[in-house]
Amino acid sequence: MSFPEDQLIPLVDEGLGNSAYLLDLGDGRALAVDASRDLRALHAAAERRGLTVAYAADTHLHADFLSGAVQLAHDHGATILASTAGRRAFDHQGLTDGDEVDLGGLTLRTLATPGHTDEHISFLLLDGRSELGVFTGGSLIVNSAARTDLLGADRTQELARAQYRSLKRLTALPDETTVWPTHGAGSFCSAPPGSERTSTVGAEKRANPLLAAADEDSFVSQLIASLGTYPAYFDRLGEANRRGPGVVTRTPPLTELSAEQVRTLVTDGGHVVDVRPAADYAAGHIPGSLSIPLRGQFATWLGWLLPDTAPLVFAAADGQDLSEIVWQAYKIGYERLAGRLAGGTTAWTAAGHRLATTAFVTADRTDNRPYVDVRQKSEFAAGHVPGAVNIELGALMRIAADAPEGAVVACGHGERAMTAASLLERAGHTDVAVLDGGPADYSAAHGGQLVQCTEDTRP
Repeated sequence: MSFPEDQLIPLVDEGLGNSAYLLDLGDGRALAVDASRDLRALHAAAERRGLTVAYAADTHLHADFLSGAVQLAHDHGATILASTAGRRAFDHQGLTDGDEVDLGGLTLRTLATPGHTDEHISFLLLDGRSELGVFTGGSLIVNSAARTDLLGADRTQELARAQYRSLKRLTALPDETTVWPTHGAGSFCSAPPGSERTSTVGAEKRANPLLAAADEDSFVSQLIASLGTYPAYFDRLGEANRRGPGVVTRTPPLTELSAEQVRTLVTDGGHVVDVRPAADYAAGHIPGSLSIPLRGQFATWLGWLLPDTAPLVFAAADGQDLSEIVWQAYKIGYERLAGRLAGGTTAWTAAGHRLATTAFVTADRTDNRPYVDVRQKSEFAAGHVPGAVNIELGALMRIAADAPEGAVVACGHGERAMTAASLLERAGHTDVAVLDGGPADYSAAHGGQLVQCTEDTRP
């Protein structure tokens, strides 16, 4: 049976690389699957259709965002559907393998699909006996499968073997069954990430390289070899989701703080996060502040580079969306938001404090500096400047002393590189420059060719 495409609304978080889903059940009710705590897009979609969310289903205890299920129960009276094995500490309908939920015309069948996490389940959507599609969460994803190392290195192989069996189970469904994964392009839960968001069982059987593995051992080796690094905050959100995030009744405000209040907060252990574009940060910023330009990936780098236990103060440009700062922070459990610097850097200098600057240079003005590439190892291997040193941004705080002095720091465009430069400056490095561009720009300016490799070139 064909499934009306407009009945299922995908809600893509480009920054985290995830998709949530809102299923219109046709009677004014809806099912939400793997919704995050930032429910702005979901609430807007539901309001446009006049829908009340009757069910909020989670495929697993998410590591990369706080679930919106508890909030949907509060806002809409939704019944939360989740695995019994997750031992969630809030009201929910616990499900085990084979359990079915009558959605009113459609049925949701639970499939135990451990691997990404122990308690992972998938939801098969049925119309009578017809399999319409399957919400696979972090199990089968487009051209890959989700990572299996989030519960520790000692569990990685065991969970990879469980993932193999789960994928075999899912690919036993009819070829025409639609696959609706949660993790996708840009998600650090993907291993490796792909570009498409949805697929079919048949398409995955034809094109997914993991499904082409000769046997279980080959699958496990291939999956584990594809695992890259992931943000530090992943290690704590699973438990936070098991306990249940707090309900938020309004968008929390960012209190306006004076320059002196900001100085006091920093002295007491707080951090200044500068969310302005990289060029603005380079032209003048509060010394010791961390540059994380406000964009889709803001939450990832906030959660990777700063603790959730210290107060955060934000330096923003006029016109930047303060609610975006708040919701990106809140969806990964960062709630100690002390406020923002009223008047921005202009107020800082008016109070008699100095600004620091960082060189932001085009490729033709790099002055033969050492080249530090802060992209992920997989990006670096796909094409990099000859002689470049690869230090992933997420590892830079730990090994900042290994970075060469006077380097030009680069990524794909400049945003991550500016973040890296701010970390290096905080660690005492001077004369740091940031490349305004990426490896291709550098190569074109210097007449060289990018090289590819699979070797580890980190210091």
